[in-house]
Amino acid sequence: MSCIYVLWLRQLKRYTRSRSRMFASLGQPILYLLAFGFGFGPIFQKAGQGNYIQFIAPGIIGMTVLFNSIFSGIELIWDRQFGFLKETLVAPVSRLLIMFGRTLGGATVALIQGAIMFLVCLGAGFRPLNIHALPAAIAFMALIAIMFTALGTAIASMLSDFHGFQLVMNFLVMPIFFLSGAIYPLASTSKTLEWIARIDPLSYGIDGLRGTLIGVAHFNLGFDLAVLLVLASVLLGLGGYLFSKICL
Repeated sequence: MSCIYVLWLRQLKRYTRSRSRMFASLGQPILYLLAFGFGFGPIFQKAGQGNYIQFIAPGIIGMTVLFNSIFSGIELIWDRQFGFLKETLVAPVSRLLIMFGRTLGGATVALIQGAIMFLVCLGAGFRPLNIHALPAAIAFMALIAIMFTALGTAIASMLSDFHGFQLVMNFLVMPIFFLSGAIYPLASTSKTLEWIARIDPLSYGIDGLRGTLIGVAHFNLGFDLAVLLVLASVLLGLGGYLFSKICL
């Protein structure tokens, strides 16, 4: 357990030392919030869907957590190339515990970034329906963070360098975001796109955030929670297995 705590603390220290990374990682979500929120807001309202900032804010918060989680997992490649991973793996502890510590650290960083983005959304005009539902929203953010940090670790365990990073971004991360219903209501889209969203793990995280923050959910909140718990467990297991097979 002390190993998990040390690795968790190490990830947090990385985050606090790199203020440029802290603010740079918020650039794209803020751009999406402003461009989509205020650009499509009048159209969304004329279509009778209400305030678009209210609708899109949970999606942008989920996007922030997604991106930071994946990148935290991909950092494994950096550690591998510069020898930091070798120093960690020679420790007399289970690789599974090392993976869990890294995952919890990366998930915590992603959760902090999501909380900062929540404050930015408040500044843009977003207002949660019920302030007492915030702990439930944080729980959904935490599950998104753990799930995608574990996925990032699983992917990074199979890559030896950064050459495959653009493939991960273009063919995995961006489709996961855009097909999740983060920026459009699934109830108003085509049946095909709605069914694609059902196999997108982020869809259930966004839906859970939207349900807790503004009281609008496409799926059932209990179902969202159950799916996220199952997926997080599966991806933690997969990430742990692939991490244990790393050859330096």
